[in-house]
Amino acid sequence: MNFDLAKTPVEYIKGVGPKKGELLRKELDIHTLEHLLMYYPFRYVDRTNFNTISEIRSNDIDYQVIGKFRGLSENKTKNGRKLLSAFFYDATGTVEVTWFHGFKWIKEFIKPDLEYVLFGKPNYFNGSYSFIHPELEVKGEQVSVSFGKLQPIYSTTEKLSAIGLHSKGISKILQNALEIVKGKWNEILPQSVIEQFNLIDREEAFTQIHFPTTQEHLHQAKLRLKFEELFFIQVSVVWQKMFIKHNQKGFVFHEKTNFLKRFYREKLPFNLTNAQIKVLREIRADVTSGHQMNRLLQGDVGSGKTLVALISMLMAVDAGHQACLMAPTEILAQQHFQTISELLDGLPVQVRLLTGNTKASLRKEISQMLSDGSLKILIGTHALIEDSVRFKNLGLAVIDEQHRFGVEQRAKLWSKNRLPPHILVMTATPIPRTLAMTLYGDLDVSIIDEMPPGRTPVATYHITEAHRLKLYGFIKQQIAKGRQVYIVYPLIEESEKLDLLALEEGIESLQRIFPLPDYQFSVVHGKMPPDVKAHEMDRFVKGISNIMVSTTVIEVGVNVPNATIMVIENAERFGLSQLHQLRGRVGRGAEKSYCFLMTGNKISSDAKVRIETMCQTNDGFKIAEIDLKLRGPGEISGTRQSGLARLKIANLATDQDIIQITREAAFNLYKVDPELSKPEHKNTKLYYQHLYAHNSHYAKIS
Repeated sequence: MNFDLAKTPVEYIKGVGPKKGELLRKELDIHTLEHLLMYYPFRYVDRTNFNTISEIRSNDIDYQVIGKFRGLSENKTKNGRKLLSAFFYDATGTVEVTWFHGFKWIKEFIKPDLEYVLFGKPNYFNGSYSFIHPELEVKGEQVSVSFGKLQPIYSTTEKLSAIGLHSKGISKILQNALEIVKGKWNEILPQSVIEQFNLIDREEAFTQIHFPTTQEHLHQAKLRLKFEELFFIQVSVVWQKMFIKHNQKGFVFHEKTNFLKRFYREKLPFNLTNAQIKVLREIRADVTSGHQMNRLLQGDVGSGKTLVALISMLMAVDAGHQACLMAPTEILAQQHFQTISELLDGLPVQVRLLTGNTKASLRKEISQMLSDGSLKILIGTHALIEDSVRFKNLGLAVIDEQHRFGVEQRAKLWSKNRLPPHILVMTATPIPRTLAMTLYGDLDVSIIDEMPPGRTPVATYHITEAHRLKLYGFIKQQIAKGRQVYIVYPLIEESEKLDLLALEEGIESLQRIFPLPDYQFSVVHGKMPPDVKAHEMDRFVKGISNIMVSTTVIEVGVNVPNATIMVIENAERFGLSQLHQLRGRVGRGAEKSYCFLMTGNKISSDAKVRIETMCQTNDGFKIAEIDLKLRGPGEISGTRQSGLARLKIANLATDQDIIQITREAAFNLYKVDPELSKPEHKNTKLYYQHLYAHNSHYAKIS
């Protein structure tokens, strides 16, 4: 359809009008003709196959039968309710059909000499099948949108159904919408792409997605529309990536001091893994290229990302620049500050911590050191992007657990310099390759896929209430050996009060099993004041307490090598990614570590898959793939702020092949026409601008 026609308000479509139009906006967020056409069916009922009456053997599936009626009569049930019944027959048998309303229409519609198509699920009672209010149409008229085809089924709501916009009603207005745009479609994909990938045209795709005539036509329609949807997302990230690569100048890190060499020689606690060395070479190539680095560093829990970040920051310091590390929580920022300060102890490199709770006097001191350049590394939270924080010469910004920050927040770091700093984004939440390709397609990706030597996989077990006392006995044995334990409770916003109550009750029962003074507890949850939380954490880190009872605030950022047991209560309530992150809190020392997933006896099938996956593998990337399949991309960290939540038909879990080819197609298009200025790409450019009109972050084609 042409772009002006696409903006037609939905109420102007035949069969809609102001009242239905208003409800479509409120209930389904359908405002325009384009929105309606992109409201795809969620499943299809096969109306291409026909059955005989003798083939009816189940009341769980739909049957479609051709036959005639006889013996139409009006009767009453035992409780006096009126009903209309008739016998429907073909050459193989007879079934009874009953109606409880619409008598006048039925009497006029049913004629003994006509053949009808009957469609619906049968009832089974007293050894025979019958139909109540089946769908009916006269054979041969073929006026229905579904007869002899795959019938589309649309999601709807109670309010919409009440005014006739049930699935069939939506189907009818979609038929009218397709009539409006018939013959008026603009092709938005380059012809070369359509030919290369053998795609059907856009008008045919929309017709067949709503009213497919065969399974093959439906397959072709889905392929075309998924390709189109993913292609324009790939165009957005490819153009963003290439814009930065070709237009965004970056600092060139020439070595002026030798802090990094001294660190390698005097401070490095162990040899780097081959994966860490490979990633550092990629970073070194970026920061000496003259272009701004934008790199995503993926690494499983405990793979050594913080060390890579520190070495990268020392590259900046050696080149006469400052560096910063921004973390999403105060706990994580404090952990980074402590780790990096310890690693740099003895080297003349000033490191400071800045959070929302930093005292005014210390803020003033940090501000002075930043502006005169004496402060080389600043670690902190969102406080780093405040306007009052001014660097003398920020060369590298490291962003940890970046999915917790919005695009605008990250962009604020760019404005801290005349040239934007190099950006290193880190995540300990492994992201499947295809999702990373789309979600972070404007970044170069580095992966640490190797664990430091001496880290043994955490042994993971699924246990139920019946084994609780045995577990407590094992915990006592570990504590007797000098080890520490985490016990984590869920904290879900919807049931926050109940969850905190469960945590408090859990602590009471634990203190009966592990009495004072033999056992010391630290208790941490998100509702605590930050200073109290920090105090409790500190007691555990220092080994004063040997049992940490907590909610998921310890998911990231706590590094206690002496902790060897993780117990996750109500583990069925946690997502796979969260379970994996929590497990990563143990197994950080030389001793064998354990993770116990405590659940009830009855858990859902999805929860069972999550628990089994955790018991079978420690590989975060395998876990991420399964998590993507279970939850879909909409719930994966980062998708909400990337535009991927807008996906209407493509699925990042199942359409990985299409993601790959659309990315290649986008790169190929950039090579031949980076400005999309050629006449044959006019509609591609217009549609791209139409899609990203309100998102300046992606609108790099002008």
